[in-house]
Amino acid sequence: MKKDGKYKGKQLWRCKDCWKQSSEKRKEKCHRLWKEYAHGKQTYEEIGKKLKHSKRWVQQQMDLAQVKPRLLEAGSVVVVMDTTYFGKVFGVMVFRCPHRHKNLLWKFLEYETIAEYIAGVQELQRGGWSILGIVCDARRGLVQAFPTIPVQMCQFHQVMIVLRYITRKPKLEAGKELKALILLLVRTDEASFRHWLTEWHNRWKDFLSEKTVDAFSERWHFTHKRLRSAYRSVETNMPWLFTFEHHTHLCMPNTTNSLEGSFTHIKKKIALHSGLRIDRKQKLIQELLRGK
Repeated sequence: MKKDGKYKGKQLWRCKDCWKQSSEKRKEKCHRLWKEYAHGKQTYEEIGKKLKHSKRWVQQQMDLAQVKPRLLEAGSVVVVMDTTYFGKVFGVMVFRCPHRHKNLLWKFLEYETIAEYIAGVQELQRGGWSILGIVCDARRGLVQAFPTIPVQMCQFHQVMIVLRYITRKPKLEAGKELKALILLLVRTDEASFRHWLTEWHNRWKDFLSEKTVDAFSERWHFTHKRLRSAYRSVETNMPWLFTFEHHTHLCMPNTTNSLEGSFTHIKKKIALHSGLRIDRKQKLIQELLRGK
């Protein structure tokens, strides 16, 4: 028996089963409130007003709630992985199955490294997942980090790399043509794209080789450095831009858009609850990554 309190001088007692049942009900109510807060659009104040409780009480219930672990049956999977940042404080690295539309693994970190990506893939493998393919961004060295697994570099990231070099409004005619060509990347096949890229390079090869000599130091540099860098990035990454074509049975996506959409959704939700402490923000992010 458990002492519950006093009423008119008499002690009230509860059996352990009743006390446990009451505790379970409180946990269930707390969990429902947490789901409403995390997946809805209401703030602490709005939930408290509806339930006729204070903001502080609602906040306490949110702190008591726990993010339940995701239980997925391990199997064969194509993994899309990427990292997004929340301000300059921390980022979250996510490993997602685009076919199941589920996030398999995530971890918070200060900045992304190739070692963390490798560790994440190894953790999934230890958990029983068979990694059939990987889709990732253009981080230098990342596509080469998994020599035994087919790796698809996100074509959208490659487009953005080129546009950063030549800008969205290039002034040079060669830049305008390269922009038009790179925008076709996500909508064409490897043979056609290689052919068009080779034609572009042959047409502008002499232009790309132009040099400028410094009048004082007499040192030279390529006149159109950024245009050369844009072309070189495409040429260097070409072996990983069309991996999905060579492994059609895996149904690999050619971009990380599955994750980008998830990141956008999470950031919109976080924006609704501005001013959260870091630990509360990370807890909310975990709930959103876990899904309903």
